[in-house]
Amino acid sequence: MARMKFLCDAERCIECQACVTACKSEHEVPWGVNRRRVIVMDDGLPGEKSVSVACMHCSDAPCAAVCPVDCFYTTADGIVLHDKDLCIGCGYCFYACPFGAPQYPQQSAFGVRGKMDKCTFCAGGPETAHSEAEYVKYGANRIAEGKLPLCAEMCSTKALLAGDGDVVSDIYRQRVMRRGGRPQTWGWQAAYGNA
Repeated sequence: MARMKFLCDAERCIECQACVTACKSEHEVPWGVNRRRVIVMDDGLPGEKSVSVACMHCSDAPCAAVCPVDCFYTTADGIVLHDKDLCIGCGYCFYACPFGAPQYPQQSAFGVRGKMDKCTFCAGGPETAHSEAEYVKYGANRIAEGKLPLCAEMCSTKALLAGDGDVVSDIYRQRVMRRGGRPQTWGWQAAYGNA
């Protein structure tokens, strides 16, 4: 069975925000919530890199591990989804996620911020596929239609890859080999070479 994953190629990302806009438009994401955002590393300096970040649909998701009501679940494809009917808005997942994926839809007092919202990999939620209830709570279900997440499809430079983790890693590996070596955003030199 395929394990669905995201990967952003920092060498190709141009910080155009098309992925962010596509996500907000496709799912009518509430104001103040960004299921996907672009992070810029070393902004304004030589070697600046941009990376599109959202829920990475972890194999052993920390958000699911800390949820006191078990509202997170993983599909057969490895997509980590969130049941808003079970969510109590405690915020544990917000603090556990290293990517900042779960977010509150409202900026108000802690107890009244509402249910958490997060990237669904365009896979909808626990309701019946393509139902009105699913769309209102989670947005469009492109995975049920056999499509990839819209953020990846709208990426003009194809920096944001989505799909079967094995296929995505093969594509990235081929890109790195064509570039002539390892990506410079990770590794010993990037972490310790400039200290």
